[in-house]
Amino acid sequence: MCMSIFSALVKADKKSDRPAPPAGFSKITSSEAEKAVSGNLCRCTGYRPIVDACKSFASDVDLEDLGLNCFWKKGDEPAEVSKLPGYNSGAICTFPEFLKSEIKSTLKQDNDVPIAVSDDGWYHPKSIEELHRLFDSNWFDENSVKIVASNTGSGVYKDQDLYDKYIDIKGIPELSVINRSSKGIELGSVVSISKAIEVLSDGNLVFRKIADHLNKVASSFVRNTATIGGNIMMAQRLPFESDIATVLLAARSTVTIQVASKRLSITLEEFLEQPPCDSRTLLLSIFIPHWGSDDVAFETFRAAPRPFGNAVSYVNSAFLARTSGSHLIEDICLAFGAYGVDHALRAKKVEDFLKGKSLSSFVILEAIQLLKDTVSPSEDTTHREYRISLAVSFLFNFLSALANSLNAPSNIDTPTGSYINGTTNGSTVDSPEKHLKVDSNDLPIRSRQEMVSSDEYKPVGKPIKKVGAEIQASGEAVYVDDIPAPKDCLYGAFIYSTHPHAHVKSINFKSPLASQKVITVITAKDIPSGGENVGSTFLTVLGDDEPLFANPIAEFAGQNIGVVIAETQKYANMAAKQAVVEYSTENLQPPILTIEDAIQRNSYFQTPPFFAPKPVGDYHNGMSEADHKILSAEVKLESQYYFYMETQAALAIPDEDNCITIYSSTQMPELAQSLIARCLGIPFHNVRVISRRVGGGFGGKAMKATHTACACALAAFKLRRPVRMYLDRKTDMIMAGGRHPMKAKYSVGFKSDGKITALHLDLGINAGISAEVSPALPRAIIGALKKYNWGTLEFDTKVCKTNVSSKSAMRAPGDVQGSFIAEAIIEHVASVLALDTNTVRRKNLHDFESLQVFFGESAGEASTYSLVSMFDKLALSPEYKHRTAMIEQFNSSNKWKKRGISCVPATYEVNLRPTPARVSIMNDGSIAVEVGGIEIGQGLWTKVKQMTVFGLGQLCPDGGECLLDKVRVIQADTLSLIQGGWTAGSTTSETSCEAVRQSCVVLVERLKPIKESLEAQSNTVEWSALIAQASMASVNLSAQAYWTPDPSFTSYMNYGAGTSEVEVDVLTGATTILRSDLVYDCGQSLNPAVDLGQIEGCFVQGIGFFTNEDYKTNSDGLVIHDSTWTYKIPTVDNIPKEFNVQMFNSARDKKRVLSSKASGEPPLLLASSVHCAMREAIRAARKEFSVSTGPANSAVTFQMDVPATMPVVKELCGLDVVERYLESVCAAGAGPNATKA
Repeated sequence: MCMSIFSALVKADKKSDRPAPPAGFSKITSSEAEKAVSGNLCRCTGYRPIVDACKSFASDVDLEDLGLNCFWKKGDEPAEVSKLPGYNSGAICTFPEFLKSEIKSTLKQDNDVPIAVSDDGWYHPKSIEELHRLFDSNWFDENSVKIVASNTGSGVYKDQDLYDKYIDIKGIPELSVINRSSKGIELGSVVSISKAIEVLSDGNLVFRKIADHLNKVASSFVRNTATIGGNIMMAQRLPFESDIATVLLAARSTVTIQVASKRLSITLEEFLEQPPCDSRTLLLSIFIPHWGSDDVAFETFRAAPRPFGNAVSYVNSAFLARTSGSHLIEDICLAFGAYGVDHALRAKKVEDFLKGKSLSSFVILEAIQLLKDTVSPSEDTTHREYRISLAVSFLFNFLSALANSLNAPSNIDTPTGSYINGTTNGSTVDSPEKHLKVDSNDLPIRSRQEMVSSDEYKPVGKPIKKVGAEIQASGEAVYVDDIPAPKDCLYGAFIYSTHPHAHVKSINFKSPLASQKVITVITAKDIPSGGENVGSTFLTVLGDDEPLFANPIAEFAGQNIGVVIAETQKYANMAAKQAVVEYSTENLQPPILTIEDAIQRNSYFQTPPFFAPKPVGDYHNGMSEADHKILSAEVKLESQYYFYMETQAALAIPDEDNCITIYSSTQMPELAQSLIARCLGIPFHNVRVISRRVGGGFGGKAMKATHTACACALAAFKLRRPVRMYLDRKTDMIMAGGRHPMKAKYSVGFKSDGKITALHLDLGINAGISAEVSPALPRAIIGALKKYNWGTLEFDTKVCKTNVSSKSAMRAPGDVQGSFIAEAIIEHVASVLALDTNTVRRKNLHDFESLQVFFGESAGEASTYSLVSMFDKLALSPEYKHRTAMIEQFNSSNKWKKRGISCVPATYEVNLRPTPARVSIMNDGSIAVEVGGIEIGQGLWTKVKQMTVFGLGQLCPDGGECLLDKVRVIQADTLSLIQGGWTAGSTTSETSCEAVRQSCVVLVERLKPIKESLEAQSNTVEWSALIAQASMASVNLSAQAYWTPDPSFTSYMNYGAGTSEVEVDVLTGATTILRSDLVYDCGQSLNPAVDLGQIEGCFVQGIGFFTNEDYKTNSDGLVIHDSTWTYKIPTVDNIPKEFNVQMFNSARDKKRVLSSKASGEPPLLLASSVHCAMREAIRAARKEFSVSTGPANSAVTFQMDVPATMPVVKELCGLDVVERYLESVCAAGAGPNATKA
């Protein structure tokens, strides 16, 4: 993030055509600053504060529009640039000149050598002749030598083996040429994509369109490095979904290649169709011809999970047409790519059909029918019908707009309005921007935050800056993998099973270089005598430990088989890829992979009584009271990957006397300690687990982190050398497990006015191979479902044991699914009755009496029940009604884009757990605090620091302000502070704070007599003097507390409501979130800024679950969406264009910690408002085009599962809406000139 905005600032400030900005600002614009971080990934903030920080540099920003920050109190203090850290473009430090000179000097020396000699394995030829001499040298072997320019392709196609030599061709001048002429533009193959964009942007209409499309490829930092030629070569050699190849193909580009001494110039189409080039074939340049603007139309399209950054297209296309004065198509080129073929192709049959024709609805319909026969994805392509539909949509978009621009009598409602490039009413148009409608994706991001801070417990309740913010932003914060490697450190990588149920017969390695780096392989056979093969567990009372290694049977794809140990992490990772595992399925039952399989084979985990949810009332009586019934409707929810920024990591260092220290990225150090001790067969006190901070967890660093910690510890214990592991993203994704997939079947009875009388739910949960946290899921699911008064409620839950990776707790586990299932039922009832959904929601919200029936003691006091007032504030407001009316008006006047709005309530039952803390005052007055909780980015240390100052503040003359800079929260250490428990369930911050407060109470009691004694001698007593005197008096300056919740108050309710408005593109299935408004009850917030960050980040993670994140597996249950290439979390492109959050301060409750409430997980449930709004928009599309797919055979009643990805949305809108529409236009008659072709 920091480097992206830095790069954008440097680039903007170099622009001489822009005026000098005001002091303290850059020349960058707000729009540029916002897009600077597009494509960057963040899992915890929700992006809004990052965007605001970037915009603070912009010369056109209104500082008052920026969100909550720590530089001025929003609303009470003026927003002034002088309050921000100073910015001076002239003071920016870039690559030092002395280093540039040194590098140039080294390269100059290399130029004097006939063939560049390399000591480090890198060769830098300075001419094509020198490159060929390298090819001809006796050491050249394409299996061990890699030719690179920028090597960004390795992010897509990971190296399968180590290379011992690299040839860098970027220094060959001929490959960097940029030639402009009247015939076109020639770009050398190693010209960066960003440079190509810059060159093309200064050209004619076709060139500018190409540049605009290239701006949507990858992300800015990749485009700055990646080369245009590298992209084309990947498209030629590999099944690479290149946007660039498609766009250049449509522009009739040519390429110049050199094979040995022969130089050829051929069309890009011919080049792509050749057999894959070998490594000696050199792409020299790409030539894009000059098309001019007269009578030429050119347009490009792409459909991808993210509109602007780092997402490969489902389909990309580019179309070029030249028309005659008589409005006939003289020439046309239609290129399509990424739809499931080896490379971009032209639809030549369609081109031939269209040449010489005048466009009409009949012609366009026939062209589309021809195209459907031409675009044929391979059988193993995902979403085949969707991709064909996209190709149809893109061609329709282009041809209909072209027809309108040519005044052809088509009577077609054009999807994008009059935007086409070319002739309009006989005049040449060279400024397409004048005709563009504003795309909702291009809207700037706006936000509003409302909160109340209090001075009552100062500084608790104040939005103070997050502890460690500076060192995290600068990259100085130390995570596990940042700890300097100890002497003789080794590195490990997991070998995992690719089979779901098989005997592991042997492990061998392929012959290449990586296997030569293997020191040993650690397996279950290396577990010491007395140790156990255990890698994870949840509750020992469940008796379902998960093994560390498969032994002898691998029970799921992704299970650890062994750990490769090597001298470096790179060697270990490569060697693991080279492992060849021999399997046997002899005498084994077929694997159980799905909920249906498990039910058929009666494969379940039991739910202990203390986890079992309780039914409410008599279901059969409730159904007998109903006027209407829905029987056996179904909804499915798939899994979600945690996508923490720091993958699983651990460092184990053996010590004397069978002791070992493990640095682990874990939410549960105490669990890791116990499992490591059990695995090694040593006492717990021999195992020290240290966790300073965790780079994101979301539940994935709880039970799942112990596998890596145990494996590291076992290897270090056996080899008597330090061992560290830092999983690559693919391995992490394959082994993580993630959120529980589930299927719900419901039957519901209800009155004609929408009042529900009874609900029965059959719930199947895919738990995976071990029980882990899964038996606790039914209680959470049913608990969240109970946000509505169902009258009577009964259920049958099945926790299914399957041969897939065990699923684990992920942020709001069970609750987010239960809350969504409730909304699916409510919306189904509303559609059957043809009632407004919010009317049905409101009618079935609890009053306090029914809340007590459903939630018992957790309901608390009537004064704390805030859900109804929050829901009414959003759903019954005049603004909401106005927006609803505006949406109806929009939908009636827009055929190809539809909008929807929805408001959902949420309840979340929070359970409190015992937590320890220790506060120690040093002799100089500084304070060290230890807590059981782990800082995982949620702001725990910040709140603990505030609570420490509050607790000790009464000893200071200024009330404690002097102490803020004196408090340090230190890392968790299982041999220092025991019974640390878990950092989970959203309550760790508040319970840690209460344990700290109790520790401070003890210290205050000890220090008060000293303070009073000193005050008798002088009026004020400074903190330093007080501590010095206490130290001399031998007062114990360290106090520890172990807070336990009151038995009568072990849980409480959280409430929130959220409204989202979306726009769905009927042609592609793409969804833009136009606005989200959240109202969330934080009680009396311990830190409003931290809680705001939790609310926003949580909500955006929920957006990912409901819309984008498809954690796909193959037929063996092995995760295949296993990288950033295939798994798409939200980026800044996906967040609401307007994002408003109000923190609702509910009634005080002394039973809670200073009347505060949790914020880490409950807001995630509100993201279902996006899914529900999408359903409303889809319903409008289905009505428009009379689409009645689905079991209900109805346009208005349909089920949309989770996640609602673009293919799902498009299928529900109708894969054939273009054909339906054109057929209706043709049937209605398009005028006397619209004769059938």
